[in-house]
Amino acid sequence: MSSSINIQDFINLRRTLHRYPELSKKETETSRRISKFMRQFDPDDEIEVAGTGKMFVFKGEQPGETLMFRCELDALPIQERSHNLAYRSSIPGVSHLCGHDGHMAIIAYLGKLISENRPKKGKVVLLFQPAEENLLGAKDVVESPEFHKLSPDYIFSLHNIPGESKNKVLVKEGSYTAASCGITINLEGRTSHAAEPEKGNNPYFAATKIIEAVHDLTTSGKGFNNHVISTLIYIRLGEISFGVSPSDLEMGITLRAYENTDLDLLCEKTESIVANKAHIYDLAYSHKYSEEYPATLNAPECVEMVKNSAHALQLDFKTMENPNNWSEDFAYFTATNKGVQFGFGAGEDLPNLHHPAYDFPDDIIEPAAKVFYEIYASKLM
Repeated sequence: MSSSINIQDFINLRRTLHRYPELSKKETETSRRISKFMRQFDPDDEIEVAGTGKMFVFKGEQPGETLMFRCELDALPIQERSHNLAYRSSIPGVSHLCGHDGHMAIIAYLGKLISENRPKKGKVVLLFQPAEENLLGAKDVVESPEFHKLSPDYIFSLHNIPGESKNKVLVKEGSYTAASCGITINLEGRTSHAAEPEKGNNPYFAATKIIEAVHDLTTSGKGFNNHVISTLIYIRLGEISFGVSPSDLEMGITLRAYENTDLDLLCEKTESIVANKAHIYDLAYSHKYSEEYPATLNAPECVEMVKNSAHALQLDFKTMENPNNWSEDFAYFTATNKGVQFGFGAGEDLPNLHHPAYDFPDDIIEPAAKVFYEIYASKLM
């Protein structure tokens, strides 16, 4: 049946997914649509994983390696501004502005190619992973018994890259995306009447010193092996009550580093800054971490597979000098299994990822899927 399906069917799938986006851990209808679409390719197994996730398995007749190809199910909590799109998001405040709708279409197209040339040995697994954007869905998958049972030898993933020419393949060995985490800092002082602020202890002043010190730490880069970044995300202080000088402050800072060891050091130094400034200003303090992403570490042999595939397809290939500043939960796969994530050019004039006017380019679905297919064919055919 798959031979009667053409590229327009995958474009239609992508646009349907775009029209009905769902947030992390809530991808119920997205998962259902993917299941219905993928069953026409007759996978040997369909396995539920990590809640809404799906794994479609194609088995060879002979023993061999297990390859996994991963994409993401979830959308972003951002209002889309592409009013001219007939298939624009129908869900207020939710939209596919990172291209996960396109990534799903790519893996679905790979499913068609595999169904027409099924593996002679080993297994190939197509993973539709939930909750990439903010709830570490990859960690849930890696820790699941379903994943452990399959025990893939190699895992592959791509991300579309606006600003790069279409169909260009971008990759590097080692760190591909930065390690990152969010640190939430709480400072507690003492309230007073707004007419007598000197009788209270407003934590605002200590907070500004903390922000400046962490900023100086990362912009100087002193003591780190590679690039580090800090970004102030939010501050919450006091209530709308003009008679009260506030006592409690909460703020969030995202910390990033190209290397895992640098992120550990950055966290340690940030904690020391918080403790020092809280002591100077006589404040109680606490901190906690969330959204912790290791660096995605690309295995050299997997990078070589991507490079060979790109050359076989005569695609433009670029070896990156530095990792991407953004983080990816694909890092949880590469922390335990040999794998690679690479970039795939989405067009030089395309709005940036997470931009309200971003829309995945349909014409890269087929060439991107073929990069994966060349890797599959070289290992299991």
